[in-house]
Amino acid sequence: MQRVVSCIRLALPKATHTIVWLLKLMLPVALFVSFLQYWGVMDWMAQYLSPVFIHIGLPGASAIVFITSLFLPLYSVLAVIATMTLGMREITILAIMCLISHSLIIETAVQKRTGSSVLNMLVVRIGMSFTAAVLLNWLLPTTGFAVSHSTEQVTHLSSVTDVLLLWAKSSIMLIIKVSLILYGLFILQNLLNEFKWLDKISSFFAPIMRFFGLSREVSFLWFVAQTLGLAYGSAVVIEQVEKGIVNKRDANMLNYHIAVNHSLLEDTLLFVSIGVSMFWIVVPRIGLAFLVVWGIHAIRRIIPSIKL
Repeated sequence: MQRVVSCIRLALPKATHTIVWLLKLMLPVALFVSFLQYWGVMDWMAQYLSPVFIHIGLPGASAIVFITSLFLPLYSVLAVIATMTLGMREITILAIMCLISHSLIIETAVQKRTGSSVLNMLVVRIGMSFTAAVLLNWLLPTTGFAVSHSTEQVTHLSSVTDVLLLWAKSSIMLIIKVSLILYGLFILQNLLNEFKWLDKISSFFAPIMRFFGLSREVSFLWFVAQTLGLAYGSAVVIEQVEKGIVNKRDANMLNYHIAVNHSLLEDTLLFVSIGVSMFWIVVPRIGLAFLVVWGIHAIRRIIPSIKL
């Protein structure tokens, strides 16, 4: 019992430091995006992307869904989709794009803390989003999909006060969520280290890590990223890199993988709950993540001086 209490006591200050850092990033970004919505900037951006979306089997108006995902969590994306009349085929294509490229500002900033290039992460995530969209547009049948009907209205922000109130309400929930998840994660990590369970986890996932071109040392971090998401997973990567448990090269390769394929649990189930096939939004992401990591390995062998 004393060992457990010690693990908890040691985890609290580290978790608190990480929570404060993450919230200092998340809260201003959320407020900034709220004002972008209020000023109509996101709608303006979507208009310019419309011609591109038509070429990947999507109506031009659906560009606003992708633009929303770049800045905000997937719950906001679902709210926008619910206001549109789209076929399930179109929603499936949008789903995989948003699953790869949501919350870009926050998640890329967190990955930068673990040594990855911001430019590389942005190029990989946005590039793979459109690659996945092209792939699904080619593979998915054009008939047999139901049409969804708008069930919600977009929240209209008619004043600065509305913007601030909505941000304040969402911030309270975000603070609670981030705190609960990260305190729990850091305590769990300390317990796993104390009782030597991390070695067992690494051994269990080692064959999977080898298949994906990753080090077995990132097994636990990969598992966290798949269950809780990229931001929370990378927050733990930061701590392990700073302690020297995982080196920056291995962490960087993990970042390439989870840039494309993360949160196979919660985020995937959000779209499954509205009728999207799990197969089409899981298997392509795993496949693309596999190709990205092994592609990076191949490029490094061919051009040893390149920095990726």
